[in-house]
Amino acid sequence: MKRRLLLAAASGSALSLGLAGCASQSIDQYRAEKPVLDLREYFNGTLDAYGVFTDRSGAVVKRFTVVMQCNWTGDEGVLDEDFVYSDGTKQKRVWRLTRLADGRYTGTAGDVVGTAQGQARGNAFYWTYTLSLPIEGTVVEVRFDDWMYLMSDKVMLNKATMSKFGVTLGEVTLSFSKR
Repeated sequence: MKRRLLLAAASGSALSLGLAGCASQSIDQYRAEKPVLDLREYFNGTLDAYGVFTDRSGAVVKRFTVVMQCNWTGDEGVLDEDFVYSDGTKQKRVWRLTRLADGRYTGTAGDVVGTAQGQARGNAFYWTYTLSLPIEGTVVEVRFDDWMYLMSDKVMLNKATMSKFGVTLGEVTLSFSKR
């Protein structure tokens, strides 16, 4: 069933493809927003995250929690994530991030195809990558466009759009809480 939903969403109409390209935001529009996000500072120590995955209609498909152990050595960071989903399944992802000039970051993880690219400005961080997502016995590569917004020194909100062939499949919404 999940695979059929994913394939149906991926074969969306040309109208959906056209509309997907119309709306976009720029990381630079957040340049003056406070508090200023420093990934090395925020993603350092233990964080808890609570999230949902919604399908194209907005219905919650899965709920999950994440415990993250994060640390940095200079401009190199490790974000060790342990996911627990509402259906009882578990997943681990270990991000290895590198801070570059001008607020830019790159990252890799075992289920990420190639290298993730991101940039921080003001209180925001934009991150894009392709994830190998296991669905009913097969692996599908999907694109994530991930926006994070620092709300306070302890709380960050995250909204990610998942797409395939330019068609939105669903969204992930997360709330991070720093211990």
